[in-house]
Amino acid sequence: MNNGRMIGKRVLVTGSDTGLGREAVLQFAREGADVVLHYPQSEESVLKTVSEIQDMGRRATAFPANFNHISEVLRLGEQAVAFLGGLDVLINNAGVTMNRPIEKVTPEQWDCLFDINVRAPYFLIQATLHALLEGGGAIINLASVHAFEAITEHAVYAGTKGAIVAMTRGLAIELAPRGVRVNAIAPGATVVENYYKVMPNYDPEQAGRDIPIGFVGHPLDIARTAVFLASEEARYIVGQTIIVDGGTTSWMPFNEGFRQPLSFQFGKGYVPGVD
Repeated sequence: MNNGRMIGKRVLVTGSDTGLGREAVLQFAREGADVVLHYPQSEESVLKTVSEIQDMGRRATAFPANFNHISEVLRLGEQAVAFLGGLDVLINNAGVTMNRPIEKVTPEQWDCLFDINVRAPYFLIQATLHALLEGGGAIINLASVHAFEAITEHAVYAGTKGAIVAMTRGLAIELAPRGVRVNAIAPGATVVENYYKVMPNYDPEQAGRDIPIGFVGHPLDIARTAVFLASEEARYIVGQTIIVDGGTTSWMPFNEGFRQPLSFQFGKGYVPGVD
């Protein structure tokens, strides 16, 4: 259900040519916002989204930027503010991932992940801050459950997402007194196109069995959370990372399967005074 919570708002969503970013920019438009999309490479898919948003009666355009190059990050900020005539919401969604054993990670790969996932969002905030300060804006950074729990060969990626959580907290207390709220979203498993590129046999139904809620998330789950955090309904939420993961990070895996009753009992005397 769309409630028009973003009517009159001007929004920039990075990495909005696919996946979570595409659904986020669509949801902000459905809620009444004018939007700028960002794409790193192919223009074809993003122009379809622009057209779809314009059909809703909203203003929309798209600009390219390679987030390995700060000059392009800064230019994107300038272009977005100029097109929209200001900026009320910045969604730092663009990011890249990588899984490599530590022996095979190169300095170039390390730099690429930190440049795109951490440095670019920071300097895009810097580039658009003057506009966000004018009307009391909101910034939402995309982190990940990788910032809170680990799997093998993802140390570099997890490091970037942990940095996003810490950076969000630090910027939030710096900017809140100036009228800009900063928060983050940490998605869990969420079905996007790239899943099928790297895992052609990916089965969402099977994957959902390993999640307490019983299903894998949809990009719309993240998009709706972003709209909420950008809205007046979240005016007292500052510096937080909202985990949207179906309960994944709340589960203690050493307690066996969460859908099965515990198959052990604590030893007698585990709780003092209890027989």
